[in-house]
Amino acid sequence: MRILISGCSSGIGLAATRRLLHQGHELIGISRRPPPIEAAGFRWCPADLLDADDGMAWLVDDLAIEALVHAAGFMHTAYLGALNPAQAQTMWRLHVEAPSRLVDRLIAQRHPLSRIILVGSRTQQGARGKSAYSASKAAQQGLVRSWAMELVGQGVTVNLVAPGPTDTPMLNDPARTGVPPQAPPMGHFIAPDEIAAAIEFLISRDARSITGQTLTVCAGASLSASGRMDV
Repeated sequence: MRILISGCSSGIGLAATRRLLHQGHELIGISRRPPPIEAAGFRWCPADLLDADDGMAWLVDDLAIEALVHAAGFMHTAYLGALNPAQAQTMWRLHVEAPSRLVDRLIAQRHPLSRIILVGSRTQQGARGKSAYSASKAAQQGLVRSWAMELVGQGVTVNLVAPGPTDTPMLNDPARTGVPPQAPPMGHFIAPDEIAAAIEFLISRDARSITGQTLTVCAGASLSASGRMDV
Protein backbone atom coordinates (compact mmCIF):
# COMPACT_ATOMS: atom_id res chain seq x y z
CA MET A 1 0.00 0.00 0.00
CA ARG A 2 1.21 3.51 -0.76
CA ILE A 3 0.85 5.62 2.37
CA LEU A 4 1.20 9.35 2.91
CA ILE A 5 2.36 10.11 6.47
CA SER A 6 2.80 13.52 8.06
CA GLY A 7 5.19 14.25 10.89
CA CYS A 8 7.56 11.55 9.69
CA SER A 9 10.74 13.17 11.06
CA SER A 10 10.32 12.34 14.76
CA GLY A 11 8.24 10.75 17.49
CA ILE A 12 5.22 8.67 16.59
CA GLY A 13 5.39 9.64 12.93
CA LEU A 14 8.97 8.42 12.62
CA ALA A 15 8.19 5.17 14.46
CA ALA A 16 5.16 4.55 12.25
CA THR A 17 7.15 5.27 9.10
CA ARG A 18 9.84 2.77 10.05
CA ARG A 19 7.33 0.12 11.06
CA LEU A 20 5.22 0.45 7.92
CA LEU A 21 8.32 0.36 5.72
CA HIS A 22 9.38 -2.84 7.48
CA GLN A 23 6.00 -4.32 6.60
CA GLY A 24 6.64 -3.66 2.92
CA HIS A 25 4.48 -0.59 2.42
CA GLU A 26 5.59 2.33 0.27
CA LEU A 27 5.81 5.57 2.28
CA ILE A 28 5.69 9.20 1.24
CA GLY A 29 6.65 11.27 4.27
CA ILE A 30 6.00 14.96 4.77
CA SER A 31 7.61 17.14 7.43
CA ARG A 32 9.50 20.39 7.78
CA ARG A 33 12.75 18.66 8.75
CA PRO A 34 14.31 15.73 6.88
CA PRO A 35 13.69 12.41 8.64
CA PRO A 36 16.61 10.11 9.57
CA ILE A 37 15.47 7.52 7.04
CA GLU A 38 17.19 6.23 3.95
CA ALA A 39 15.32 3.21 2.69
CA ALA A 40 13.92 1.75 -0.46
CA GLY A 41 10.25 2.53 -0.71
CA PHE A 42 10.52 5.85 1.11
CA ARG A 43 10.21 9.31 -0.40
CA TRP A 44 10.39 12.53 1.59
CA CYS A 45 8.51 15.65 0.53
CA PRO A 46 9.41 18.76 2.55
CA ALA A 47 6.25 20.61 3.51
CA ASP A 48 4.96 22.99 6.15
CA LEU A 49 1.39 22.00 6.94
CA LEU A 50 0.87 25.30 8.74
CA ASP A 51 1.28 27.12 5.44
CA ALA A 52 -2.21 27.17 3.99
CA ASP A 53 -0.93 28.94 0.89
CA ASP A 54 1.61 26.33 -0.17
CA GLY A 55 -0.96 24.80 -2.52
CA MET A 56 0.34 21.33 -1.64
CA ALA A 57 2.21 21.32 -4.94
CA TRP A 58 3.99 18.14 -3.88
CA LEU A 59 0.65 16.30 -3.65
CA VAL A 60 -0.13 15.19 -7.19
CA ASP A 61 -2.48 12.55 -8.57
CA ASP A 62 0.44 10.53 -9.89
CA LEU A 63 1.37 9.62 -6.31
CA ALA A 64 -1.73 7.40 -6.13
CA ILE A 65 -2.05 7.61 -2.36
CA GLU A 66 -3.98 4.71 -0.83
CA ALA A 67 -3.80 5.68 2.84
CA LEU A 68 -3.18 8.76 4.97
CA VAL A 69 -1.64 8.81 8.44
CA HIS A 70 -1.66 12.27 10.01
CA ALA A 71 0.87 12.08 12.84
CA ALA A 72 2.12 15.67 12.83
CA GLY A 73 1.46 17.32 16.17
CA PHE A 74 2.38 20.16 18.49
CA MET A 75 1.59 20.93 22.14
CA HIS A 76 1.56 24.16 24.10
CA THR A 77 0.38 24.05 27.70
CA ALA A 78 -1.12 26.85 29.76
CA TYR A 79 -3.62 27.26 32.56
CA LEU A 80 -6.51 29.70 32.46
CA GLY A 81 -5.23 33.21 32.96
CA ALA A 82 -2.15 32.52 30.85
CA LEU A 83 -3.62 31.18 27.60
CA ASN A 84 -1.77 32.03 24.40
CA PRO A 85 -4.22 32.60 21.50
CA ALA A 86 -1.48 32.36 18.88
CA GLN A 87 -0.33 28.97 20.15
CA ALA A 88 -3.93 27.78 20.35
CA GLN A 89 -4.47 28.80 16.74
CA THR A 90 -1.30 26.97 15.68
CA MET A 91 -2.47 23.74 17.31
CA TRP A 92 -5.89 24.06 15.67
CA ARG A 93 -4.34 24.64 12.26
CA LEU A 94 -2.03 21.64 12.56
CA HIS A 95 -4.43 19.20 14.20
CA VAL A 96 -7.69 20.16 12.46
CA GLU A 97 -7.20 22.35 9.40
CA ALA A 98 -4.17 20.50 8.00
CA PRO A 99 -5.71 17.01 7.97
CA SER A 100 -8.93 18.50 6.60
CA ARG A 101 -7.06 20.01 3.67
CA LEU A 102 -5.15 16.78 3.07
CA VAL A 103 -8.20 14.54 3.14
CA ASP A 104 -10.23 16.92 0.99
CA ARG A 105 -7.47 16.90 -1.62
CA LEU A 106 -6.87 13.15 -1.48
CA ILE A 107 -10.55 12.27 -1.80
CA ALA A 108 -10.64 14.25 -5.04
CA GLN A 109 -7.70 12.37 -6.57
CA ARG A 110 -8.21 9.77 -9.26
CA HIS A 111 -6.86 6.95 -7.13
CA PRO A 112 -9.25 6.07 -4.28
CA LEU A 113 -8.18 6.07 -0.64
CA SER A 114 -8.83 3.04 1.55
CA ARG A 115 -7.51 4.16 4.96
CA ILE A 116 -7.45 7.44 6.89
CA ILE A 117 -5.85 7.52 10.35
CA LEU A 118 -5.38 10.54 12.58
CA VAL A 119 -3.09 10.48 15.60
CA GLY A 120 -4.92 12.28 18.38
CA SER A 121 -4.47 12.24 22.13
CA ARG A 122 -6.05 10.76 25.22
CA THR A 123 -6.45 14.36 26.39
CA GLN A 124 -9.34 14.81 23.96
CA GLN A 125 -11.45 14.07 27.04
CA GLY A 126 -9.97 17.11 28.77
CA ALA A 127 -6.84 17.80 30.82
CA ARG A 128 -5.88 20.56 33.23
CA GLY A 129 -3.52 23.09 31.74
CA LYS A 130 -4.12 21.78 28.23
CA SER A 131 -7.48 23.20 27.25
CA ALA A 132 -6.47 24.48 23.81
CA TYR A 133 -4.55 21.31 22.97
CA SER A 134 -7.38 19.12 24.23
CA ALA A 135 -9.91 21.08 22.20
CA SER A 136 -7.95 20.62 18.98
CA LYS A 137 -7.60 16.90 19.65
CA ALA A 138 -11.28 16.55 20.54
CA ALA A 139 -12.10 18.17 17.21
CA GLN A 140 -10.21 15.38 15.46
CA GLN A 141 -12.70 12.90 16.83
CA GLY A 142 -15.46 14.95 15.21
CA LEU A 143 -13.59 14.87 11.91
CA VAL A 144 -13.07 11.11 12.07
CA ARG A 145 -16.70 10.32 12.89
CA SER A 146 -18.02 12.67 10.21
CA TRP A 147 -15.65 11.46 7.50
CA ALA A 148 -16.39 7.85 8.38
CA MET A 149 -20.10 8.52 7.85
CA GLU A 150 -19.45 10.20 4.51
CA LEU A 151 -17.09 7.53 3.19
CA VAL A 152 -18.51 4.31 4.62
CA GLY A 153 -20.26 3.47 1.34
CA GLN A 154 -16.94 3.72 -0.51
CA GLY A 155 -15.17 1.20 1.71
CA VAL A 156 -12.86 3.84 3.19
CA THR A 157 -12.10 3.37 6.89
CA VAL A 158 -11.44 6.44 9.03
CA ASN A 159 -10.09 6.02 12.56
CA LEU A 160 -8.31 7.84 15.36
CA VAL A 161 -5.45 6.57 17.51
CA ALA A 162 -5.39 8.37 20.87
CA PRO A 163 -2.08 7.90 22.73
CA GLY A 164 -1.50 8.61 26.37
CA PRO A 165 1.89 9.95 27.58
CA THR A 166 4.31 8.74 24.93
CA ASP A 167 8.10 8.92 25.10
CA THR A 168 8.66 11.35 22.24
CA PRO A 169 10.50 14.69 21.97
CA MET A 170 7.17 16.42 22.69
CA LEU A 171 7.17 14.85 26.16
CA ASN A 172 10.17 16.99 27.17
CA ASP A 173 9.33 20.02 25.07
CA PRO A 174 10.11 23.28 26.94
CA ALA A 175 6.69 24.54 25.80
CA ARG A 176 5.05 22.27 28.37
CA THR A 177 7.22 23.01 31.42
CA GLY A 178 4.24 24.46 33.27
CA VAL A 179 2.42 21.12 33.03
CA PRO A 180 5.10 18.41 33.34
CA PRO A 181 4.23 14.89 32.16
CA GLN A 182 3.32 12.21 34.67
CA ALA A 183 3.72 8.49 34.16
CA PRO A 184 0.36 6.71 33.75
CA PRO A 185 -0.93 4.12 36.25
CA MET A 186 1.01 1.30 34.61
CA GLY A 187 4.17 3.14 35.68
CA HIS A 188 5.81 3.63 32.29
CA PHE A 189 5.58 6.04 29.39
CA ILE A 190 4.29 4.53 26.17
CA ALA A 191 6.86 3.69 23.50
CA PRO A 192 6.29 5.32 20.09
CA ASP A 193 6.46 1.89 18.49
CA GLU A 194 3.40 0.83 20.49
CA ILE A 195 1.41 3.58 18.81
CA ALA A 196 2.99 2.67 15.49
CA ALA A 197 1.75 -0.90 16.01
CA ALA A 198 -1.80 0.39 16.47
CA ILE A 199 -1.48 2.38 13.26
CA GLU A 200 -0.12 -0.67 11.47
CA PHE A 201 -3.14 -2.69 12.57
CA LEU A 202 -5.63 -0.07 11.38
CA ILE A 203 -3.84 0.03 8.02
CA SER A 204 -4.04 -3.75 7.65
CA ARG A 205 -6.75 -5.78 5.95
CA ASP A 206 -7.71 -7.17 9.36
CA ALA A 207 -9.10 -3.73 10.21
CA ARG A 208 -11.24 -3.35 7.10
CA SER A 209 -14.46 -3.44 9.16
CA ILE A 210 -13.36 -0.87 11.75
CA THR A 211 -14.32 2.73 10.99
CA GLY A 212 -15.28 5.86 12.88
CA GLN A 213 -13.58 4.57 16.01
CA THR A 214 -11.01 5.79 18.54
CA LEU A 215 -8.31 3.37 19.64
CA THR A 216 -6.95 4.63 22.97
CA VAL A 217 -3.45 3.48 23.96
CA CYS A 218 -2.81 5.11 27.32
CA ALA A 219 -1.31 2.64 29.85
CA GLY A 220 -4.27 3.30 32.12
CA ALA A 221 -4.21 7.12 31.98
CA SER A 222 -7.84 7.27 30.84
CA LEU A 223 -8.85 5.46 34.02
CA SER A 224 -8.01 8.56 36.06
CA ALA A 225 -10.84 10.97 36.68
CA SER A 226 -8.45 13.81 37.55
CA GLY A 227 -7.10 14.35 34.06
CA ARG A 228 -3.59 14.72 35.49
CA MET A 229 -2.04 11.68 33.82
CA ASP A 230 -2.00 12.47 30.14
CA VAL A 231 0.09 13.64 27.21
